[in-house]
Amino acid sequence: MDLEAITKHSALHAKPNGLILQYGTAGFRTKAVHLDHVMFRMGLLAVLRSKQTQSTIGVMVTASHNPEEDNGVKLVDPLGEMLAPSWEEHATCLANAEEQDVQSVLLDISKKAAVDLQRDAYVVIGRDTRPSSEKLAHSVIDGITVLGGQFHDYGLLTTPQLHYMVYCRNTSGQYGKATIDGYYQKLSAAFAELTKQAPRSGDGFRSLKVDCANGIGALKLGEMERYLSQGLSLQLFNVGTEGRLNHLCGADFVKSYQKPPQGMEMKSNERCCSFDGDADRIVYYYYDADGHFHLIDGDKIAALISSFLKELLLEIGENLNIGVVQTAYANGSSTRFLEEVMKVLFSKAAEMKIKQLAKESKDEKRKAAKMLENIIDLFNQAAGDAISDMLVIEAILALKGLTVQQWDALYTDLPNRQLKVKVADRQVISTTDAERQAVTPPGLQEAINNLVKKYKLSRAFVRPSGTEDIVRVYAEADSQESADSLAHEVSLAVFQLAGGVGERPAPCF
Repeated sequence: MDLEAITKHSALHAKPNGLILQYGTAGFRTKAVHLDHVMFRMGLLAVLRSKQTQSTIGVMVTASHNPEEDNGVKLVDPLGEMLAPSWEEHATCLANAEEQDVQSVLLDISKKAAVDLQRDAYVVIGRDTRPSSEKLAHSVIDGITVLGGQFHDYGLLTTPQLHYMVYCRNTSGQYGKATIDGYYQKLSAAFAELTKQAPRSGDGFRSLKVDCANGIGALKLGEMERYLSQGLSLQLFNVGTEGRLNHLCGADFVKSYQKPPQGMEMKSNERCCSFDGDADRIVYYYYDADGHFHLIDGDKIAALISSFLKELLLEIGENLNIGVVQTAYANGSSTRFLEEVMKVLFSKAAEMKIKQLAKESKDEKRKAAKMLENIIDLFNQAAGDAISDMLVIEAILALKGLTVQQWDALYTDLPNRQLKVKVADRQVISTTDAERQAVTPPGLQEAINNLVKKYKLSRAFVRPSGTEDIVRVYAEADSQESADSLAHEVSLAVFQLAGGVGERPAPCF
């Protein structure tokens, strides 16, 4: 480790005075103008992590669904997973170190993590379409090279595509080719294999409108369209030629405001979906014949996929467990559907059993097993990949001959509302019970409990954002009016008890 070179280069990426950041599940995120030093230091950290794991490590420059002026960075571990929690702590420590302490912090991390500094290191880099991303990616490269690491810059990628590249490189190509063509070929081949047994109607093509959030998803879906020669016609909107990234569009906007994005014309019963800025989130939606907007989010996506998997398992005579992981945001109706109707439970062993069945089973059983294998290839591609999720959904709808309305009718969501409250310091709120109960500040959870008692079939919770000084509020109840009212009242409690700033929360629309 050339400490003198590190000191020299670090001075070119000076840390702003007083800036403190926390590495969370989304990595680091803040205004792009404050991130140059963080990018350089994450380049350093990626080299240490690569040496320690003797694997390729990924660095993704993105702020996902945040506004265009923000940016962020996160590291990708060897099998395409999130950075290990102990290394999240190292990342926070290194990012917040004062200039004169960078050397000692690096040495301390190396010692604590037992990093063999003589080993080689390899890092791959991707970035989204934000104006700031290219320059910030160069700062990452500066950190990598000053520690003697090698790198490959993939340039513009969705976040899940970088996860895919890391996984492929660390499995010696067994999972797939670590190229953008390899990604497209793997997903399109699985989609084609799945849908070739689907009934055809009309011209044989199913049409889907996609809101790309003016982000990287537009570019990558445009590239992928030529691989999807079978059965799916995509109409892309908010492709980045006019609007701003994530502004009045994208999955987070549609989910939060429960209305269509700007820039997309919708007719009744048309199937539509939205990606977020880095294409790792997706929601579906449609207008019914009466002009009412219907949102189909991750809960109902999970219900569609798990119910189809269960049907295939029954068809091949296998009594394997199926499971769905839900967060606190899961709608209460979805939880009841999965527990009482689907009776789901998770077992990773099921995946290997299905792979074996696809090779050994015959006739109809083999067809069902092969379908399961292709679904795994699509859905297991990476955690939170809007493109692969979209293809799984479209394949299942085609195979089952389901309309978007029939999918939506699997169960009826309880009306809900999500809001955000600006606070001076998000860290004043701490939670427990999978973020469903507020521990601090004192009195907040008691206030929420009292408000919930006022409404039927209701619940509410609050959680601090992992990336900015806001508190997210979720409420559901037996009617939309009650859900909106509960969310507003909880927002006022947060504003009062957790140090709200700016204007007091206004009633919901």
